[in-house]
Parts: sequence; C-alpha cells; structure tokens
Amino acid sequence: MRGDDQEQQGAMWSYVPMEQRIPIDHPLRRLRPMVDAALAELSPRFDALYSRVGRPSIAPEKLLRALLLQVLYTIRSERLLMEQLDYNLLFRWFVGLEMDDPIWNATVFTKNRERLLAGEIARAFFDRVVAQARERELLSDEHFTVDGTLVEAWASVKSFKRKDAAVAPPDDPGNPTVNFHGERRSNATHVSTTDPDARLARKGDTREAKLAYTGHVLMENRNGLAVGGCVIRASGYAERAAALELLGAREGGGRATLGADKGYDTRDFIGAVRLLGITPHVAQNTSNRRSAIDARTTRHAGYTISQQRRKRVEEIFGWLKTVGLMRKTRHRGTRRVDWMFTFALAAYNLVRIRNLTAQAA
Repeated sequence: MRGDDQEQQGAMWSYVPMEQRIPIDHPLRRLRPMVDAALAELSPRFDALYSRVGRPSIAPEKLLRALLLQVLYTIRSERLLMEQLDYNLLFRWFVGLEMDDPIWNATVFTKNRERLLAGEIARAFFDRVVAQARERELLSDEHFTVDGTLVEAWASVKSFKRKDAAVAPPDDPGNPTVNFHGERRSNATHVSTTDPDARLARKGDTREAKLAYTGHVLMENRNGLAVGGCVIRASGYAERAAALELLGAREGGGRATLGADKGYDTRDFIGAVRLLGITPHVAQNTSNRRSAIDARTTRHAGYTISQQRRKRVEEIFGWLKTVGLMRKTRHRGTRRVDWMFTFALAAYNLVRIRNLTAQAA
C-alpha cells in the first residue's frame, strides 16, 4: 500500500530520548568514555583558566568535544561545525547538548578556543590519551620511530616578499598581481606578510616550493601510536632538531631503538641519539657519501625490524592530512598550528585505541 505524502504539521514534541537515537554499535560510543575520562582529569586545569565571576562561557569540555568532531569528520570551518551541531543529533549527543539547546555563534566559539590555546590544553589532552593507551598496555617503551612532514601554511607565495622592500598598495587587494620571475627568493631575505612564521620549503629538488611548517611525530612501534608530536618552522635541520626534542621529552628511560629514514643519517644526529642512550636504527644514506650507520648496527635482526616498522608512521601522516585537516593548516602562527597538530594527533590515537580495543574484545 502506498504511503501518504500529504503535508502535515510538524510534531512539537519528541518522546524518544536522544540516547536511544544513537546506534549501540556507533564508533563514537567507544570514543565518548575515553574522551570524558581525559576531560575529567583536565578539570583542575580548566578551573585555572577561567575567572570565578562574570558571565559563563562555553564549557571547555563541550568546546573540546566539538573540536574533536571537527577533526574526526573533516569539517573545514567552525561555521560549518556550528551548522552541523544545529541539526545533527549525533553531534549534539557527543558534545553534550540537548535537542533544544541553542548553538553558539562561530565567532564566539573561536574566541573561546583561544583561551584553551593559552593554557596548552591540546598538549595536556594528548598526554592523557597516551596515558590511557599505556594503561591498556598498548605502548612500547623500547622501540620508536620518528619522522616529519610538511604542513602547508595558510599563506600564498604571493605574500612572500623582501624584508627590506617598501610595501606598495596592491592593484587588487583580493588577488594582487605579483611578478617574481627571475627573483632569487630565500627565507633569509624574504618573509610572508600573511604568516611571518611560515617558511619556504619543498619536498624534493623536483617539487615546487611552498610556504609551510614542519610537523613531527614520535611513534611507538608496537601498535603505531603517536607518543609525541610538534610543529616547528621549516628548515633544513628541522627534522633532526625536532627528533632530539621529542626524544628528550619521552617518558621513561632505559635503552631504546629509534627508526628513521635516510634524512636523519648524519654524524651529529647519530652521535646525539647515542648520547641519549638510544640505538639509532636509521636507514643508510650512501648516495655519494659514507653512512654514519655501520655494520655494528645493521647486522642485528632488530635493525631490519625497525626499518619495516618505521613505515607505519606514514599511516599517521596520511590520516592527519586526509582526515585531520592538516594537509593545509587553517591557522597562522607556529603556536596555533602546533596546537591543532597536537590535538589532531590525540584524535588519531583515540581512533587507533578504539580499533585496537575492538579487535581484542
């Protein structure tokens, strides 16, 4: 029998609780307890960020859950995120909003996020997620991999101008005409007027140069979880400098191994890693040079295993760029980009922990 499609007055009341509308096997159901546990531990830090008097702001717990949805569902702007929160019951349930709760203004949401930026909340949230993985015995404390990738800046190469040149009014403010052919440009003499922290960089000799940052990840080799990460300015030494910083900040001591690609095969880096009590399982770079890694390291079976395992770090970068909105950052300044990169790493770990837990169940 054909159903009736006559226009009817919309119902004013709903008698189905929002909790019942969310499928029992939905992936967000496994994430919600882990997120709530991490946010509960951060509650004292939230208290220190907010005044005890004045008009209540957006609850930081709700703000972080909303940002987590933005990363997980690749929502490209806060305005679209607010639009989704307005009619998506799944998003409302995850954030902690009732069906009739008003949605925040996108500008107000962004301004409230700045307070969390000042409090280094992304790093604290990431640390709590890593701690949950350690409690589930998913981490290795002995075998690690480090690698870096370019994160394209929110700035055009047209904004890359000489530092000592007089600023002339553009012929078209929206898309000015710039002729830089034949001009030798470098980070020493030029700077972006849009994002001064961005640096001109490229992936290889045959690739075009773009304004970018470098994002770095320290991965444990057992299950491919990120245990450290940061964003710094792009340079020829950025990957090795960030690797030493991440290794120095890792929890625990004792002997360990570090897998890496041939870009880390320099005598200075290998020597510094050995001083930290870590065995460098770095890929040998023998292109018209002598590798700093010799047979004392390569003859062991663990070296071959590290070279196989280190490729899993590309899964993290792939997820960050295709899902986590980090192919091209929407923020300016090293501090903001680092905040979002670290928060996206925490989101990746949550998804990875959920999958590993489901496989073991």
